[in-house]
Amino acid sequence: MINLKPEVVAQLERVLSSVEMLLPRMAKPLDWSVCYAANWRRHSFSGYLEPVKVTDTTTLDELLGVEEQKETMISNTRQFLAGLPANNALLWGSRGSGKSALIRALLNRYHSDGLRIIQIEKEDLIYLSEIFNAVEDQPYRFILLCDDLTFEVGELGYKMLKSALDGSVYSPPENVLIYVTSNRRHLLPEYESDHIGGKFVKGELQQSEAMEEKVSLSDRFGLWVAFYAFSQDRYLDAVRLAIAREARELKVDIPFTRDVEREAIQWSHDKSKRCGRTAYQFSKNFVGRYLLPAAQP
Repeated sequence: MINLKPEVVAQLERVLSSVEMLLPRMAKPLDWSVCYAANWRRHSFSGYLEPVKVTDTTTLDELLGVEEQKETMISNTRQFLAGLPANNALLWGSRGSGKSALIRALLNRYHSDGLRIIQIEKEDLIYLSEIFNAVEDQPYRFILLCDDLTFEVGELGYKMLKSALDGSVYSPPENVLIYVTSNRRHLLPEYESDHIGGKFVKGELQQSEAMEEKVSLSDRFGLWVAFYAFSQDRYLDAVRLAIAREARELKVDIPFTRDVEREAIQWSHDKSKRCGRTAYQFSKNFVGRYLLPAAQP
């Protein structure tokens, strides 16, 4: 038996403690029968799937002004759930217009049919193969969601996602689709100089090499689903629906008057945006103020 000096023992304990912190966390396998969504959590050189309690109750019927987008995504998701061919999808466009809400509503509608969602941050796209390995043998259909995604030129996650979409060794198993939301159509910033270098070939304008590279990722998504700012009428419909939803949850009656309509329009002017998010934020503010006097002692 080797007798070590106390200071050597203390030093070894510190080393072992440091090494232990670097080891992957021992996480229990998720019970996907009761867990509808999870986040990928990075830890040291790897990561694990962390269950998420779904609290968003948004339904597809509550999303206004995006009827065509809903139809496209519902059809694609139902194809996927049925084991039929379906496409990876890029939902892009105006901020606050319902891109993320649509995917949450799809989960609320179809979780009973086996739909599950795994959300991953841009920085963790390097772990795609580990996530795929964790779910490929599960009897569920998974949407891998990367929300509000944008890249800068040269980022590693860009190359990993591009490889996964391209069907390389990083391609997802048959029970995984990739849905991405972004404010940028091509996921990368575009500059005026990117268009320099285009040329005509047999009478057709060919993009510059810079633009060819910038569209090479977005082009790998089978679906491009565009979202735009609301018209004023659509915005007011969304406000009316949002207030009605708040009133229903609180079991109160809140009339939608011309004064409320004018206030909602002014709110959108102050926010410089007509979209579902602005309507939702106004409804929270208005309903709270409307009910506050009765709630005070």
